[in-house]
Amino acid sequence: MESSGLQRILNWLIDGARAPGTSADMIAAVCERLVDAGLPLWRFGIFIRTLHPEIFGRNFIWRQGQQVEMGTVDFEILETPEFAKSPLRIVFEQGIEVRGRMDDPDSRRFPFLDDMRAEGVTDYIAVPMPFLDGSIHATSWVTRDPGGFSDDDIAAIRTIMAPLARVSEIVTLRRTASMLLDTYVGNRAGARILGGQIRRGHNDTMQAAIWLSDLRGFTALSDRLPAETVVEILNHYFDCQVTAIRGHGGEVLKFMGDGLLAVFPIDEYVGDAAHVCTRVLEAARESRASVEALAFPVGDVIERFRFGVALHVGNILYGNIGGGNRLDFTCIGPAVNLAARMEKIAGRLGRTVVASEGFTNVCRHDWRDLGDFPIAGFSKAQRVYGLAEETPVVMA
Repeated sequence: MESSGLQRILNWLIDGARAPGTSADMIAAVCERLVDAGLPLWRFGIFIRTLHPEIFGRNFIWRQGQQVEMGTVDFEILETPEFAKSPLRIVFEQGIEVRGRMDDPDSRRFPFLDDMRAEGVTDYIAVPMPFLDGSIHATSWVTRDPGGFSDDDIAAIRTIMAPLARVSEIVTLRRTASMLLDTYVGNRAGARILGGQIRRGHNDTMQAAIWLSDLRGFTALSDRLPAETVVEILNHYFDCQVTAIRGHGGEVLKFMGDGLLAVFPIDEYVGDAAHVCTRVLEAARESRASVEALAFPVGDVIERFRFGVALHVGNILYGNIGGGNRLDFTCIGPAVNLAARMEKIAGRLGRTVVASEGFTNVCRHDWRDLGDFPIAGFSKAQRVYGLAEETPVVMA
């Protein structure tokens, strides 16, 4: 490999691999520059372990003449026979290089290399990519050159690993921050926080449909079941709602014990209030069906569940609220307070779905007028509506 070309690539990486586009574009640029400098690279893979509750890692695969393929793998891969016999398992667990020349009988111990051999590959090397926090990630380098990788090629690959690791770590840290923010505060709030809205008092007013729900009988449930079981039940119960909420354009802002607060923003990008509120109602009906179908075995007993959700629409204040150095990105306002009070009314009436007059005015449906109710903090009684299709069930 040409030494001057390698140095130019090293300088480019040290400077941050400045190039427009995505992570995949950056990886393609690295590989194309290496090929231009004389490295007989046919396929390159980079495998990044992630800090995510469901995803073990992400991978990017580059091949000559093709676009970079991106994918994710969950934690179940760790239990598969393929991973047990993979060169990458050794890299992740031991932090050492693994080489497999196709003419070396020892390479037969890795079934993955049989696939590479069938594609005309002559040489393969997996190289650890350590991050500064001590975590080990991996790269793989593949050639179809008749002579495989030369000693100079292997030396060049080793030389490039340090600056490649630093750039990859920076990109990974930013993506990890984004994913964790999405997981814990929601994608809209996460984007705002990463965009610099981190000071107390940063807030915006927006119109939104509001969803506030809780699980019926949760206090009694918590009293008679072990805490670990209650947590497991809550996770399954929230799954019944979160999938529907996100599927219909909502964002979950907060879990409060057995309670859930979500908003469905109304703007020119998602549609008018009638369109958004119709989707909210669809999400509520889907959640109702999922919760009704939820059956959780506890010993010889099958636990069944009911929940209630209040739907409202109005203006909310959305932003940073808190004290000292502990802030929360949330929403407040009379509209949120009304939804919270209405949810309690839903429980008293044995209803699953209730809606405010404001919500029903824009979401045309077969609503049943449940009457006017005095609500603490509001100067006049509020009219509450329920779905005509529902039969009230008052829990003992």
